[in-house]
Amino acid sequence: SPPPHHDIYSIEDLAELIYDLKNANRHANINVKLVSEAGVGTIAAGVAKGGAQVILVSGYDGGTGAAPRTSIKNAGLPWELGIAETHQTLILNGLRSRVRIESDSKLLSGRDVAISCMLGAEEFGFGTSLLMCEGCVMMRVCNLDTCPMGICTQNPELRKRFKGKPEYIINYLTFVAQELREYMAKLGVRTIDELVGRTDLLHVKPSAAGSRAAKMNLDCILHNPAIANSNVHFVPADTYDFHLENTLDMKVLMKKFKLSSKAPQSVRLEVSNTDRALGAIFGSEITRKYGSSLPDDVYTAECIGAGGQSFGAFIPKGLTLSLTGDCNDYMGKGLSGGKIIVRPPEGIGYKPEENIITGNVALYGATSGKAFVSGVAGERFCVRNSGATAVVEGVGDHGCEYMTGGTVVVLGQTGKNFAAGMTGGVAYVLDENWDFYQRVNKETVSLEPVEHKYDVAALKELIREHVEATGSPRGKEILDNFSEYLPKFKKVLPYDYDRMLRVIASMEERGLDGEQAQIEAFYAVQKKK
Repeated sequence: SPPPHHDIYSIEDLAELIYDLKNANRHANINVKLVSEAGVGTIAAGVAKGGAQVILVSGYDGGTGAAPRTSIKNAGLPWELGIAETHQTLILNGLRSRVRIESDSKLLSGRDVAISCMLGAEEFGFGTSLLMCEGCVMMRVCNLDTCPMGICTQNPELRKRFKGKPEYIINYLTFVAQELREYMAKLGVRTIDELVGRTDLLHVKPSAAGSRAAKMNLDCILHNPAIANSNVHFVPADTYDFHLENTLDMKVLMKKFKLSSKAPQSVRLEVSNTDRALGAIFGSEITRKYGSSLPDDVYTAECIGAGGQSFGAFIPKGLTLSLTGDCNDYMGKGLSGGKIIVRPPEGIGYKPEENIITGNVALYGATSGKAFVSGVAGERFCVRNSGATAVVEGVGDHGCEYMTGGTVVVLGQTGKNFAAGMTGGVAYVLDENWDFYQRVNKETVSLEPVEHKYDVAALKELIREHVEATGSPRGKEILDNFSEYLPKFKKVLPYDYDRMLRVIASMEERGLDGEQAQIEAFYAVQKKK
């Protein structure tokens, strides 16, 4: 923790994610978590320039049971090193007033909080200690759904064992705050802001001669880089300004759509590649007012031009973005029920199914909704898709990587390493050259012909929807000759997912309802392992 994310390979990618999240919730403070390590200060400076409002520096000593044990035991350095370096680097670069610094990793007492504050932190995270207040016995099985104390489990029988109360946490944190107040009184400071960065109040404890501790030099931690006219703590007025008032969402969608009405509405607008995260702000307002209760296509934006990065990111059910043109990276990131349509302009002189129309990392982390793309997508299409439905006419490398749910139809070639780490959902891939097996990662999935009547009907219906939405010539050709193309399709199905579906079906035949059948199927499969 934090794990690697395949939509972030540079500080610019991280800045884009911060911007997207700010669009998704204008009222939220965007918090970026970093691991305490040598050089974390340089990374923190880039994060501050990218617009984050909080930088969390996490040390090696924390980690709840859901984190990999190798990470808990072998990754990271003490939080003291990371907090000190981050605070000092931000001051030297004139960025300290832009962000809050948060510390976590086995903070247990008011003394820990006081030291963290004097090294530069303003906010403090508690995890392990709070779990223990609620009864955690550190079994390290948070990821297995078998927590014996009923804290980290979805099993209703195990959850009955939970004996924790909110008052336990309130009582503990009250004592932490009281101890912190006592240390502040001894040091002669009245507020947290006065304590931030006061390394002059810290002194190295003498160590016995000849011990390893005596050889340590802590000057780098206790260094105070405060310079004239430089703030040493967060100043709200200096917070990064994203200028969201200049986005198309604020200038067009929020003004032309009547959010108070559920009647179908549409607008037309021109877009360019500088219009990032189109639909995210208006989508957030839809979610605040209606949740996921709207039908499809209530609000439709007909876009013409080149869609910017994160086109349609996080859009909810009821919002449809239809783009005639092409699209940059991250299209449909975190799709949450909305619909995205991308098609080339009419009268083009090339075949859409042979040309890329949207960039890399499309539909990353999508949870629901639909996307129809008349053309080829770039690399990492539908990575970590957990419920969205997508039809595309070709994808680059690493398609459907780590996918856990949803349905993907590929009406063309794929790149290498398709379905790596895929554990759920299903993909239908057109394999005209009979060489798809060379590009699929068969570690977790099987390749089957599309023969079951349910699969045939589902595939045909999705292609029909694709043609209806985009007017795709490729889709029309396949529909007109469906019996000829059907044998060329391959069904990609994860082994574990297939096993679970079969066990769930058998449980439902015994009379169990959907949720209970899933729980019983999970434990039945676990016992067989």
